[in-house]
Amino acid sequence: MGIIFDKPLIGVVMCQNFIGSHVGQTVHNKYLDAIVLAGGVPLPLPHQLMHAPHLLENSMTMLDGILLTGSPSNIEPWHYGEDGKEAHADPARDRLAFGLITHAIGKKMPMFGICRGLQEMVVANGGALHRQLHMTHLYQEHREDDSLPLDEQYAPVHDVQPESDGMLRELLGSDAPFAVNSLHGQGIRETGPQLRVEARAADGLVEAVSLRQHPFALAVQWHPEWHSEDDPISRRLFAAFIAAARSYHKEKQP
Repeated sequence: MGIIFDKPLIGVVMCQNFIGSHVGQTVHNKYLDAIVLAGGVPLPLPHQLMHAPHLLENSMTMLDGILLTGSPSNIEPWHYGEDGKEAHADPARDRLAFGLITHAIGKKMPMFGICRGLQEMVVANGGALHRQLHMTHLYQEHREDDSLPLDEQYAPVHDVQPESDGMLRELLGSDAPFAVNSLHGQGIRETGPQLRVEARAADGLVEAVSLRQHPFALAVQWHPEWHSEDDPISRRLFAAFIAAARSYHKEKQP
């Protein structure tokens, strides 16, 4: 199992929130749409995979890739050595995401992280975050104005510069800067030794990383899933991820 009519099966992490008065788990259509448009089959993964031994491990045998989505929630700070509470926490997602990353690293399974997904990949590999970027006074404003229509919130607002010798530059075929959206209040403070910086904003903030010694483990701070069919950078990123997942499936076959 794993590949469906030559389309790789991509596990997509979900977020916990309230649906009316009930606790539920959801994932935005924009992530699922981007996977389908790139040629993959998305499979949302519930937090309950961490509730019993071997549930996650057994589920991973079917998958060909992992998408770590963005989210309104933030990682609980104790995961990267800081005290205090997180007002917008999703601890069950923390546990599932870190479990997925650990298994994907062990299996060399392709991973693509977006926004919170980048931060999860950083923290899972020994890095740390700025909990409130705007309070450091080191960077430009990276938060969106949530009073604006969605298309304006997700409009490009600053450039990122790919590293000249990185994976991102290779995927894009160029190290020319390009414009991205910005909808995050936290950001990378330390990448950790296992991660390689792939791109930075003009203010120096790390905007993309990859995992060393891994065939495809890339994460970006912006949101390439938004109208991914219209943006050439987004299309290349998702196409590369799905191509890596397809190759992974072929290689894992007996």
